Amino acid sequence: MLTLYGSVARGSFRRHATYRAATFAGAFTNTAFGFILSSTYLALWHARPGLGGYSAEAAVTYIWIGQALLATVAVWGGGFQDELQARIRSGDVAVDLYRPVDLQAWWLAGDLGRAAFQLLARGAAPLLVGALAYRLRLPHAAVTWAAFLLSAALAVTVSFAVRYLVSLTGFWLLDADGVRALVGITGMFLSGMLLPLALFPGALGAAARVLPWSAMVQVPCDVLLERRTGGALARALGFQLLWAVLLLGAGRAVQGAATRRVVVQGG
Repeated sequence: MLTLYGSVARGSFRRHATYRAATFAGAFTNTAFGFILSSTYLALWHARPGLGGYSAEAAVTYIWIGQALLATVAVWGGGFQDELQARIRSGDVAVDLYRPVDLQAWWLAGDLGRAAFQLLARGAAPLLVGALAYRLRLPHAAVTWAAFLLSAALAVTVSFAVRYLVSLTGFWLLDADGVRALVGITGMFLSGMLLPLALFPGALGAAARVLPWSAMVQVPCDVLLERRTGGALARALGFQLLWAVLLLGAGRAVQGAATRRVVVQGG
């Protein structure tokens, strides 16, 4: 069974690798936004040195790590969602449910393959450009990079679990796009993509740091910046793993409720 899901992940990697023009355009866009946000951050940190516990160098590095993770983690949404929502609308999902594979695991494997390609093709390029243009605070220790890759994989899993739950609302709604847009905007704000969550004031910052979106961007960025080491690193990875397990479990429960009596728009 693991071989099957591995094949699904590899197939998804190869499929996304065929969209060369879209990948180049996406990497270019991430790079452009990296420069825009870096200039904004440098101006902000010049006025407020040490803001949020980040040096100006660390803050700019945070920007470029975030741009590398944006498409990988699919903070805005996307990935498998278009196809799954279309299959729910058309009724083709009923065929999927008869297949001898787990529906959630099938889509998760495909999303992990997509994320691996996006990290290599669309994530590495902006980070490399940022490192050439600025003095980034990137680690030298191989163990830190390994911890970052593990954190990024957990971030993708948490993101998948959220997006899967959103897509499943299509079983009850005529269209899940409204929920998807709302969750996407929330994710951009609460993941740390726009600003590190340490800059959020009071109760808002405390709440944002324990919500699942912080596991998508904030935690991987802090891991690569070596703000989480030793016990703090273990707790950060445990935090991501906990949300991944809880949200995947919630997805299975909602999927079970939806498929006990499948009613699809196709009939």
